[in-house]
Amino acid sequence: MVLSGVTGRMGTALAELIRVDDGIELVGGIGRIPERGCDVGCPIVETPETAGAWIREADVVIDFSSPELFGRLLEGQGDALSGKALVVGTTGLGDGGERVLDAAARRTAVLPAANFSIGVNLLLALAERAAAVLGDGYDAEVLEAHHRRKADAPSGTALALGEALARGRGVSLAEVRADGRSGISGERSRGEIGFHSVRGGDIVGEHRVMLIGEREQVELGHVARDRALFAEGALRAARWLAGKPAGRYTMRDVLGLS
Repeated sequence: MVLSGVTGRMGTALAELIRVDDGIELVGGIGRIPERGCDVGCPIVETPETAGAWIREADVVIDFSSPELFGRLLEGQGDALSGKALVVGTTGLGDGGERVLDAAARRTAVLPAANFSIGVNLLLALAERAAAVLGDGYDAEVLEAHHRRKADAPSGTALALGEALARGRGVSLAEVRADGRSGISGERSRGEIGFHSVRGGDIVGEHRVMLIGEREQVELGHVARDRALFAEGALRAARWLAGKPAGRYTMRDVLGLS
């Protein structure tokens, strides 16, 4: 296995789990710049442009880096990645992200996820089902909280929850999305899916879906207490994805929720 973004928080958590797992070998790590010495198992951190040999040795590449680094990986190592399994945890890929992932999936098995927590992926399935049952007569709000260092908002997981709600209602999220409210925002539109973000301290990740009717309120939520749970889910996905034919897969496939 090769880890892209090995020096980051998630990369370090993944490498620690791999170090104590006899069934997985860490072939190498990829980072923004070359670095000597990887504390959790690789002798040196390569850049995306120089990591081709390691990728060819591996069965799976897991990427928890940044949109810029992930783009460099796909651009510089497209041939080496062909036929491999690619697990993508990098979020904030922008408007062209889906096109990039679709292009990669023509050559390799790709599994992108905004969140690899087993509980969160169950929450996504529950949110979609709840939205389908309750319909747009229940106002939908998605609330999320993360640590102060998180750069993007709403979080990728919050947007995935919004997508799940929209799918359940049979609409496009882009047509009903509303980010926050300030000032005289006017009456809430029917069918709107609202997003609200909190940033502070070292919150690992909290997500809450509110479906608010005239006489009742349904809430679904998830609180992450340890980043290791995301790493555990990513490794579970990597094991499942290894050897699969080229195409796009999801955590719903891994968990049998499709």
